[in-house]
Amino acid sequence: MALHKFKVGDVVTFTSPFPKAKAVLCEIVRLLPDDSVDPVYRIKSKAEHYERVVKEYELAPSAA
Repeated sequence: MALHKFKVGDVVTFTSPFPKAKAVLCEIVRLLPDDSVDPVYRIKSKAEHYERVVKEYELAPSAA
């Protein structure tokens, strides 16, 4: 089990695996348990009405 790099409340940049999607600023809402190599997070963007579940490799620290 891997350790989480980000903590709840951190603002991160989410990069979608889809080629034409824009990077989005999001807040870490929850750290999720996972047995894989990459830690898993629940994130929320202020521009969207829903939360996403993403793997750590899809996130980058944000300067915001």
